[in-house]
Amino acid sequence: MATSLLLRRAVSCRSVLLRRCIDLQSRDFSAAVARPGGVSSDPARRIGPPSLAPAEFIRLNARGFAKGKKSKDDSAAGSVDVATDIGPSVKEAAKSQMDAAVVALSRELAKLRTGRASAGMLDHIIVETGGVKMPLNRLAVVSVIDPKTLSVNPYDPNTVKELEKAIVSSPLGLNPQVDGQRLIANIPPLTKEHMQAMNKVVAKSCEDVKQSIRRARQKALDTIKKAGSSFPKDNAKKLEKEVDELTKKFVKSAEEICKAKEKEIISG
Repeated sequence: MATSLLLRRAVSCRSVLLRRCIDLQSRDFSAAVARPGGVSSDPARRIGPPSLAPAEFIRLNARGFAKGKKSKDDSAAGSVDVATDIGPSVKEAAKSQMDAAVVALSRELAKLRTGRASAGMLDHIIVETGGVKMPLNRLAVVSVIDPKTLSVNPYDPNTVKELEKAIVSSPLGLNPQVDGQRLIANIPPLTKEHMQAMNKVVAKSCEDVKQSIRRARQKALDTIKKAGSSFPKDNAKKLEKEVDELTKKFVKSAEEICKAKEKEIISG
C-alpha cells in the first residue's frame, strides 16, 4: 500500500512539473526587454528559469530523487546490531547463588550436636541480656578444650548467668558449669535415636541445598533463553555447558559436606 501511494505522488508531481515547464516556455519575455531595467536580451545576463525541455527537466529531477532514495537505503543497510556477551554475568550470578547455598548448608550443619565438641555448635543460640537479644557468638568466645569439652568465655563477665541460661534452654542438651568467669560445657555421647534423628536432618538439609543449586542453574538457563537471537547460538550452547559444570561442582561439594557430617555423627 505504501508503494502505490508513493507512485501516485510521483505521477502527480510529474504532471505539475510538466505543466509549469510548458507554461514557462510559452511565455513571451520580449516586453520585459523593452522596459528600462527589464530582462536583458543577452543570454548571459538573462534572469529567469533555464530553458530546458520539459522532458529533460523531469528527467534531471527524477534522477535526484532516485539518488536520495538510494542513500537512505544504503544508510539503513549500513547499521549493524552488536551482540552483547552475557556469558560472564550469567556465570558469575549462578556461581554466587550456588556458593551462598553451600555456605548456608555448612552453617546449618554446624548447629547440629554430635558426640564431638565444635566451636560453631553454639553460634545459633540466642542470648537475652539487658533486654536485648543477640547471638551467643557476639557475647562470648567459644573454644574447644578437648573433643568432649567446650569453653565459653564472655566478653563481659557479668553476662555469665545469661549465657548459661541460654545454653541450658537450647535443644542441644548441654548443661554447662560456671568456672570462674567462664563456662565449661561437657558434650555427652549421642544415643542411637539421637544419631538417627541427626542423620535425617543432614539428609534433608543436603537435598534442600541441592534444590537451591538447581534453581540457580535454571535461572541461568532462562536468562540465556531470553537473550534469543541477540546471543549467538554456539555461544549459548557453550554457556549452558559451563553452567551445567558449575552445577555438578557445587552439588558434589554439598554432598561431601553432608557425608562428612554424617560420619561425624556416627563416630560420636
